[in-house]
Amino acid sequence: MNKITIIDKGLSFFFLKFIPKKITPNHLTVMRFLSIPFVLFLLVLENYPAAIVLFSLSAFTDALDGALARTTHQVTEWGKMYDPVADKILIGTVVALVVSKNISPVLALTIICLELFIVLAALYKKKQSKVEIEAKKAGKVKMVFQSFGVGFLLLFLIWPVPFFFSLSIILLYLSLFFAALSLFVYKSI
Repeated sequence: MNKITIIDKGLSFFFLKFIPKKITPNHLTVMRFLSIPFVLFLLVLENYPAAIVLFSLSAFTDALDGALARTTHQVTEWGKMYDPVADKILIGTVVALVVSKNISPVLALTIICLELFIVLAALYKKKQSKVEIEAKKAGKVKMVFQSFGVGFLLLFLIWPVPFFFSLSIILLYLSLFFAALSLFVYKSI
């Protein structure tokens, strides 16, 4: 479908014009893949200030690569496949390290299992019906809630303000709701 959204237009106006023309959406996805080991390394070292900066930049490339692909008509099969994979690896590994340790291993496992189930269901549906599987709004909202939920948890680990912790928990539980909505209603990835 590749419809340009108002968010794509906003990202284009505020950010995409500063990205050199030779950088493609797939380059941003590859950058996200490459950033994951560094994010994890910083988290293992408990260098949360550096980890939140790199995690935030990495998560933000998810919004940028999609907007860049749609606004410049550079949507590729590779990007459709590997952009969500990069997202799920980034979120899944950070959730496994940070959410399981600081909030709940059960919450972390639920997030990771739902992500895996969404991917497997999408792959199964694609194999069975040969239809194009695209992320829907519920899946995109889920990723935003997950990213901000993890981000606020990292902020809490830097500055132990109870509001950050509470907001993190709320956002992560909202992400579970949108993951379920994505899976059962929209059947998206």
